[in-house]
Amino acid sequence: MQRADLDLAVIGNGSFGALIDKRARIVWSCLPAFDGDPAFCALLSPRDHDGGDFAVELEDFADSEQHYFTNTAILRTVLRDTQGGAIEVIDFAPRWKRHGRLYRPPSVIRRIRPLSGSPRIRIRARPLADWGARTPESTWGSNHLRWLLPGFTLRLTTDVPVRFIREGTAFALTQPVDLVLGVDETLQRSLAGYAQDAFQRTAEYWREWVRYLSVPLEWQDAVIRSAITLKLCQYEDSGAIIAAMTTSIPEAPGSARNWDYRYCWLRDAAFVVRALNRLGATRTMEGFLHYIFNLATSDGSLQPLYGIGMEEKLDESEVPSLAGYRGMGPVRRGNLAWVQKQHDVYGSVVLASTQLFFDQRLEAPGDADTFARLEPLGERAYALHDVPDAGLWEFRGRTSVHTYTSAMCWAACDRLAKIASRVQLPERALLWRQRADAIHQRVIERGWNARLGHFTDAWDGQHLDASLLLLADIGFIDALDPRYVATVEAIGRELRHGNALYRYIAPDDFGAPETSFTICTFWYIDALAAIGRVAEARDLFESVLARRNHVGLLSEDLAFDDGEQWGNFPQTYSHVGLITAAMRLSRPWQDAS
Repeated sequence: MQRADLDLAVIGNGSFGALIDKRARIVWSCLPAFDGDPAFCALLSPRDHDGGDFAVELEDFADSEQHYFTNTAILRTVLRDTQGGAIEVIDFAPRWKRHGRLYRPPSVIRRIRPLSGSPRIRIRARPLADWGARTPESTWGSNHLRWLLPGFTLRLTTDVPVRFIREGTAFALTQPVDLVLGVDETLQRSLAGYAQDAFQRTAEYWREWVRYLSVPLEWQDAVIRSAITLKLCQYEDSGAIIAAMTTSIPEAPGSARNWDYRYCWLRDAAFVVRALNRLGATRTMEGFLHYIFNLATSDGSLQPLYGIGMEEKLDESEVPSLAGYRGMGPVRRGNLAWVQKQHDVYGSVVLASTQLFFDQRLEAPGDADTFARLEPLGERAYALHDVPDAGLWEFRGRTSVHTYTSAMCWAACDRLAKIASRVQLPERALLWRQRADAIHQRVIERGWNARLGHFTDAWDGQHLDASLLLLADIGFIDALDPRYVATVEAIGRELRHGNALYRYIAPDDFGAPETSFTICTFWYIDALAAIGRVAEARDLFESVLARRNHVGLLSEDLAFDDGEQWGNFPQTYSHVGLITAAMRLSRPWQDAS
């Protein structure tokens, strides 16, 4: 029987996020921001302390159902007992416009009410500190509890008797109750009034945001859920976009491919920006570019990833106090990939920036000064297009001149040529066009293997990897070019297994990959459609959609045998792929009937 550990829902507001299981238990949340100490860390199995969760427990539990309120990030869980009793738990993080700014405190609001019968519940709030290593010092008052976490005091305000929560006492739920967990501030109004007002305002915010998305005719629910999920992964204080909210959920069972994804990979973030741009949600792009320009160095050099507060050093270490997901350690904090050379990031950033210069809806479109800030990135791309790097798969034990990396360096120069023309700088446009053409010629010469009849993962290489599917998407080669078609077909033969794709099959530092990399399957779907195999692409797309969890979310990887989700969660890459493929495959709006 398939396990459902990643049958989790996500709530958040651009400051932090929280993961909630089917029983309305918060099992993961880093506070007060994505990269903080996980006060709620039950997902990664604390070794020596009970807790790490915030639970609403129904006595004689029988079953549950869970869904989001339509077009929002507000979660509703219904718990039923064996005696006909039922309760409703509504969870959300406040987010709405106030005084010209967004109100988005690191706070969870939980609203609980009886639905039927005579339900009895327990509320357990059991945060841990120092990555699950200790129970934090706590205090309490007449209607609140406080926990002294590292650098942050967490406060729970409630109309439930405080002693019931402190001691885990069961009580009959005869009327609605509210809980507000967040910053250590006294609530200046009635708890129920604040919770109700926050619910209405937060629902209005999300529905207004969704209303202006340019969604496809088909698969709207899936696209909207993915778009909201991507939005929840942007840290709006800086504009950074995290790869996922978790760390150390293994890519495959017992594989030790356990990485900390709570940081901003420039490549991943650029994919997010491009996906949301396609839906018309351009503010994410503006925030991300603000982040990028704050990272700018004099020579234009960029690391592959940074912290959400623009931290450069993300030293990697193992956390002994957490046993790991299902006990499959190690749990890692930090990510050593920050020291790697991944030259495709320059193309990623320029691609993500290009719409800024062409979209007339923007309040502050790109101009010559903005272009000048991008040019150093192009200089780096041109200088490094034939220099070995770790590649987008972040190999730790080898480097190559990766074909995808070189093509992304071409993309940086190509887009800078187009942008220069747009801002009426013809001399710069000519320079960047010449550089783009030079890179293009070299990639064709060295990245194409005539004997094998397809592009290869590295210059003068012998192997395939799924990143080659993106060559048409970035405009490096036409989708109907026989060389691209042949590469797509070769990838289908060698990397496809059932209804999913490996990212590559050659062994790496940790052995041979064991699970499918979900975004690669979406890239393949997109490529199939581009070369004319639309019916096959649609069938494959539907099969991946069926692998989403009960609330429409995806992690990084899927098992080939049973489709179980693995890897960090929710994974921005996967939801980017879903949006892109849906936009490609959907019937046009004029076909609506």
